[in-house]
Amino acid sequence: MALIEQTLFDGEGDKVKIAIERLKAFEPPEGYYLAFSGGKDSVVIYHLAKMAGVKFDSHYSVTTIDPPDLIYFIREHHPDVKFDHPKVPFLVEMVKRGFPQRQRRWCCAVYKERGGGGRMVVTGVRAEESARRAKRKMVEHCMRDSTKRYIHAIFDWTSVEVWEFIKKYKVPYCGLYDKGYKRLGCLFCPMAYKTYRNLDRKLYPRFEEMYRRAFRKMYLKKKSEGKTSVDRWKDGDDMFDWWITETRGKAQPDQYVIFE
Repeated sequence: MALIEQTLFDGEGDKVKIAIERLKAFEPPEGYYLAFSGGKDSVVIYHLAKMAGVKFDSHYSVTTIDPPDLIYFIREHHPDVKFDHPKVPFLVEMVKRGFPQRQRRWCCAVYKERGGGGRMVVTGVRAEESARRAKRKMVEHCMRDSTKRYIHAIFDWTSVEVWEFIKKYKVPYCGLYDKGYKRLGCLFCPMAYKTYRNLDRKLYPRFEEMYRRAFRKMYLKKKSEGKTSVDRWKDGDDMFDWWITETRGKAQPDQYVIFE
């Protein structure tokens, strides 16, 4: 018998049964806030919550730089998911704040972690995804909002087990995985691997042009304010080209996908 069958579906190590028991055990009276990203882990969490029979409402935090394929997938297969829109589009906010970098980022807190205050939030966070996530707990409080708690019901699952679950239960998943993406997140995220940023440029040229227009505005704004930090670039397009191809530091996939 294959290892995946032994650990995921059978006997004392039945991870599906354990995840369902976790969701039942921590279910709050008002139900869960399910942080839904449309990624492989969140579709599994959604399906497990249905299997557990617990009460929940699903939310997708719109960033305005979301892959169109992902939006279409959610609307088609999860019409009950609520789309929570930000007050200000990302690119408008970026012109104001400056572009995010790996060591100086503001975007995730503003656009991906804003929901679920006062609730028990179900996520698809898994320990295997990164050393940083492995240090987290299956149930924990939010560091930024003490009224919010998280339950990571598949915290101990592997990616292989996630896909095995999707296959066994015929759970629909976003087609971007079949186009080369291993994880889904905001388009042109600086925390993503360069491979994915190149895929973004290939599949979504319209979004690249939107970014370029925002960088041009940002460049001119900084120049008008007398900011000499932009003098290293000749114009906004030059600044964007540097930003999108810049490879200093290590990519942090656990940051560009918060609740996959």
